[in-house]
Amino acid sequence: MKKDTAAYVSKCLTCSQVKAEHQKPSGLLQQLEMPVWIWELITMDFVTKLPKTRKGNDTIWVIVDRLTKSAHFLPMKETFSMEHLAKLYVNEIVSLHGIPLSIVSDRDSRFTSHFWTSFRKAMGTKLNLSTAYHPQTDGQSERTIQTMEDMLRACVIDFGGNWDDHLPLIEFSYNSSYHTSINVAPFEALYGRKCRTPVCWAEIGEKQPSGPEIVQETTDKIVQVKERLKPERDQQKSYADNRRKPLEFQVGDKVLIKVSPWKGVTVILSRTSGSGSWDIIGSSY
Repeated sequence: MKKDTAAYVSKCLTCSQVKAEHQKPSGLLQQLEMPVWIWELITMDFVTKLPKTRKGNDTIWVIVDRLTKSAHFLPMKETFSMEHLAKLYVNEIVSLHGIPLSIVSDRDSRFTSHFWTSFRKAMGTKLNLSTAYHPQTDGQSERTIQTMEDMLRACVIDFGGNWDDHLPLIEFSYNSSYHTSINVAPFEALYGRKCRTPVCWAEIGEKQPSGPEIVQETTDKIVQVKERLKPERDQQKSYADNRRKPLEFQVGDKVLIKVSPWKGVTVILSRTSGSGSWDIIGSSY
């Protein structure tokens, strides 16, 4: 009787629509593609509502390379127009690293605007937007922002002044610091050699690679970084999948998808072919 009741309830459309869900999320973690080369796949986000400086800056644009973890922290004003942001992006990112293949970001109004959409399409860049159901999509920039904010507070407390005066030093410190996931500093992963800092990583008189040597060393570093990232990604997936359950569909299966939960909209889909497409067969409000 228990099995019959469970089977009946699972097939009841009304029960599926009204019963509260008390189970692990369906579907295992689907990771983003592994970056192939430096500054081809990037993430970006804004840190807003900061204290206004003498220059009028109150926002930081954080842009991170997903492979080397190197980052740029760009001070700006929240009131900047999209034309100004596009110019800043070209001057600070495209001029240094070229045009990326894809950008991962949240659904900020700046990123979803018609201007930014047409701008990145003209440059041949794909835009991947995170959703409320998958906030971890943009996890790389969020983690970098947390580190940057900690460093920024420390600088302002110790040295005082305006936060944008310390931002270049913070960017240098972040990019030259050891990163656990790639086992090197982002600077070293990006350029193939260690960065000379006040702590003298490279001794005076030590031979530094130049010409074809540095190109080869950079290529070798990228291969090492990719090899080190794979076990980190696999470990992240195994942790995430412990809180999820596998989910597979067959041709003809029907599912309920919450399109706009805050509006109470439920759409019924049916899989009618093996191509992976779904057809809408009904909805409720």
